[in-house]
Amino acid sequence: MSLDDTPAKPATTAVPNLKDFDSRLRDEAAEPTLEVPQGEPTKHTQIIAIYGKGGIGKSFTLANLSCMMAEQGKRVLLIGCDPKSDTTSLLFGGKACPTIIETSTRKKLAGEEVAIGDVCFKRSGVFAMELGGPEVGRGCGGRGIIHGFELLEKLGFHDWDFDYVLLDFLGDVVCGGFGLPIARDMAQKVILVASNDLQSLYVANNVCSAVQYFRKMGGNVGVAGLVINKDDHSGEAQAFAKAVNIPVLAAIPADDDLRKKSANYQIVGTSESRWGSLFAELADAVSLAPPGHPNPLDQDGLLGLFDSKDTGGDVVLEPATDADMRGKKSAPRESLEVVYDDA
Repeated sequence: MSLDDTPAKPATTAVPNLKDFDSRLRDEAAEPTLEVPQGEPTKHTQIIAIYGKGGIGKSFTLANLSCMMAEQGKRVLLIGCDPKSDTTSLLFGGKACPTIIETSTRKKLAGEEVAIGDVCFKRSGVFAMELGGPEVGRGCGGRGIIHGFELLEKLGFHDWDFDYVLLDFLGDVVCGGFGLPIARDMAQKVILVASNDLQSLYVANNVCSAVQYFRKMGGNVGVAGLVINKDDHSGEAQAFAKAVNIPVLAAIPADDDLRKKSANYQIVGTSESRWGSLFAELADAVSLAPPGHPNPLDQDGLLGLFDSKDTGGDVVLEPATDADMRGKKSAPRESLEVVYDDA
């Protein structure tokens, strides 16, 4: 049985009743339309990894982008690859859906197999799931990502029929699991989300470095462009994109209306919203932008995008001395090394 290609109506701006949402999600997940397709895929799937600093607005961008793509008639699968498991929270009105990691553990203890309806849920025509991760101090988040994708493969990931699979990854975690799409060619292209601040652009630059490193190792993943979130028109993110040779796909303004709607779990990536045209243009840009070869900056080049007063760019490094390190014990001690006279 194939999945229904007809996109649902756009989400309204009303905040859902969270009390009933859990049962509604499970009822939707139990519908036969969520069965894994058994035939050959009929379309070429674009698998796109979205990277950015934690808290920069990847989940906000992806939830609205995926809803707009679905409204345009595209079949979209959104996969959260952040241990915080918050990628789909805006899509599901603030409701946390069961993660693949926790569901797999629970099912395994019960001697049961994980089914699609246990981990994949849908709303506004978007199919979505969260990989999840271990609690703090109880395991490696990167290993959790790897385990999650191994389970997705068992569920038939490579046979699913979607136009777009969007992967939401943290960019400021450097262990192997979070670099999976780049290192293993799991995605065709990477999209960066950043703002006009040094830390988010530092992360974006790191991802560009990773892409170029794995290209030299024979990889094929490229960077398709940058989405500037909370754009205050100060221009640093645009300057970064120009410097590393990637296009700006969209600039989402630092607007109070967007902030309030995001805080209230309201989708704005629909034609009914005043922001609909912005996300429609972003959807077109994401689908058409080719994977490119970025030119990552060194640290001085990155700092050079900002006023030196804001970054410490004018600071001269003063080397420490041995006496500095010893402090009050600055008198040198006799060496314990055995010194032999020349024979």
